[in-house]
Amino acid sequence: MTRVIPVCERLFGHEVMLMSFVETLDSLALRKSELVHRFEHLIASKSDQELETMARNSRALTLQNFGRTMRLFAPLYLSNECINTCQYCGFSRDNPILRVTLDIDEVTAEGRHLAQQGFRQILLVAGEHPKFVSRDYLAECVRALEQDFSSISIEVGPMETHDYEPVVNAGADGLVVYQETYNRAVYAEMHTAGPKRDFNYRLDCAERGYRAGFRRLGIGALFGLSPWQQEAIALAAHLEYLLKHCWQAQISVSLPRLRPAAGGFRPLFSLTDRELAQLVCALRITFPQVGIVLSTRERSSFRDSLVYLGVTMMSAGSHTEPGGYTRQGGGHLHRTVRGRIVAPDFQDGEDQLATGQFEISDERSPAKIAEALRRRGFEPVWKDWDQALCGV
Repeated sequence: MTRVIPVCERLFGHEVMLMSFVETLDSLALRKSELVHRFEHLIASKSDQELETMARNSRALTLQNFGRTMRLFAPLYLSNECINTCQYCGFSRDNPILRVTLDIDEVTAEGRHLAQQGFRQILLVAGEHPKFVSRDYLAECVRALEQDFSSISIEVGPMETHDYEPVVNAGADGLVVYQETYNRAVYAEMHTAGPKRDFNYRLDCAERGYRAGFRRLGIGALFGLSPWQQEAIALAAHLEYLLKHCWQAQISVSLPRLRPAAGGFRPLFSLTDRELAQLVCALRITFPQVGIVLSTRERSSFRDSLVYLGVTMMSAGSHTEPGGYTRQGGGHLHRTVRGRIVAPDFQDGEDQLATGQFEISDERSPAKIAEALRRRGFEPVWKDWDQALCGV
């Protein structure tokens, strides 16, 4: 893939200092753009009639910009090893879970299973552990999968631009990174050990990926860690920033709510179904051409209702554990206790499969989700891109 170099990165042959969203976020409480002010008004408390008006506008804008299509993708978990201690995450270093990193043959087997189900767009996911999930390992995984998938994105620990480049050159075209929470104090409280504690480094991850050549960028906040309106305003400001500074990439936003996971963390704040629907409408009205992603964290009936309002991309048939689709990796499972590797020591009746990151809610198969979309007048899109379009 040809590397895309933003215009702002080089001026008259000289390297220039790139701006960062860090400064924008830190001044957000005192200085909001006109667009973010409009968004803030849209997520304020609304009557049923006002919300219905928003829903009609959101639906019209979605049909205008995306038609009756829904992109379908699947996450493929490569590893649940992690060196971070994050209070809310099932992969947290301190959780005594069953862990594994799939080898390339096992990754290929998982990929072929997803391809047979119709997927041509996948998201490679892994915990943050450079010893197990390095740039070279990621590039090798992408090369092993690129023949079966037209679009491969990654959601892994943040890396430097030069570390992303081999992954892009191998065939990956998308980078997904959630800030988790845009509240610095809450972020510090939730991330108590490991490289993920570096708030600014994570915040600038999408821009580093853009400079490496990713043509799709996905961001999001994990709702349940901080008041949802505050997170949403920061997320909207981040979207506005990326649309201006990473304008050659397609930008999408995810709105995950916390789900039960190993460690037993409970959400600190709520985001109700009504509020999430309002948030989807507010994002669509404010950012008509931005993709909105909804995962299998949400129950099936709620996901089906949101396809009318503004969601444009959905995961289907998801597993959040490495090897979950075809039971790969069972031969080299191990357990960790506070970062120390110990023998698995299976309990009676325990499933000998790596531990998932969180529980999913919509357990329908990809075929059933596609059927449900068609019944509602939408067309499932398994493939919307091919490398041949770049002439490479």
